[in-house]
Amino acid sequence: MIDLKGTGARVMRRHETYLVILILVFSVVTANIAPAFLTTGNWLSLLRGGAGLGILSLAFFVALIAGGIELSFPAIAISGQYIAVNTLIALGLDNIWLAFAISITIGIVYGLINAFFITQFKIPAMIVTLATFNLFHGGLLEFVGTHSVNVGPLPDTFSRFGRLSIFSFKTAEGTQGLSIFFVILVAAVILTWFILRRTMLGRGIYAVGGDMEGARRAGFNVNRIQYFVYAYVGFLAGIMGIIHVSMIRYSNPNYIADTALLRVIAAVILGGTSITGGRGTITGTMLGVLMITLLDRHLIMLGVSPAWTDFLIGLVIVVGVSSTHLRLKLQKQKQGELVVERAH
Repeated sequence: MIDLKGTGARVMRRHETYLVILILVFSVVTANIAPAFLTTGNWLSLLRGGAGLGILSLAFFVALIAGGIELSFPAIAISGQYIAVNTLIALGLDNIWLAFAISITIGIVYGLINAFFITQFKIPAMIVTLATFNLFHGGLLEFVGTHSVNVGPLPDTFSRFGRLSIFSFKTAEGTQGLSIFFVILVAAVILTWFILRRTMLGRGIYAVGGDMEGARRAGFNVNRIQYFVYAYVGFLAGIMGIIHVSMIRYSNPNYIADTALLRVIAAVILGGTSITGGRGTITGTMLGVLMITLLDRHLIMLGVSPAWTDFLIGLVIVVGVSSTHLRLKLQKQKQGELVVERAH
């Protein structure tokens, strides 16, 4: 017999439950003010537009689970896409897969550079990646270029890829389609979930984030795990770079670096991932991405000035960190009370 009361209690203890409620409340309020919010076109556009944020949030999530605060991923993403675009232009090539290969390779190499300094010199990840953010981005501007590439000189392959849909269908609003960007996000989510939940490597990532010395005593190769984590961050950032340039059909060496960091951190923290590592779920992170994307794209429908968006996202980070810390503190307190009860 199913224990509905116990199941309900477990569901209500989950951070994701409250995030779903928050998303539903926001959606109901927005839909009542602006009925266009519920249209098929709006939600397909939401899925398309949020894919890049989702992929970068996965990257930050994996690093945070492993106990590291990774801040260089926007510079990695913009470096990968800008170098890929300029390489294709210089070679006179028009191949999206080559662009992905270049961007991903750069991302992995940059991720390995981060891992080298973190593992060999025992410098906190936040310090290393804050430094390499400026190193990677400054190097891009100095050695590759500072000029934006507009839709004219941009290889056509990016525009074609940006318009690509997995399937199309007709609605009252016209022909609609599910963007390839959302499919790539789903693939990245499945791959990340498989690594974290179905492999020994994933167990090691959680173990390192929870207690690095304990993970080392348990037999995990901490350095090797960290090399994988930061290479994987670079891999995902490289993918996101190509998605971004294909979406906006414009390559600017400053664009992602100026806009992505705050929103990614907000999405992951709002999703309930512990800032100290070792705790968090992909489900929570994706719900956080959805909430931040909704705020970014629809606050104006509620009559809120765009100038307030950054303020609200900053507030989300503060409240998210505080609530996660409080929840973990209460859990530890309850566990301590249970130990005392059993002792008596």
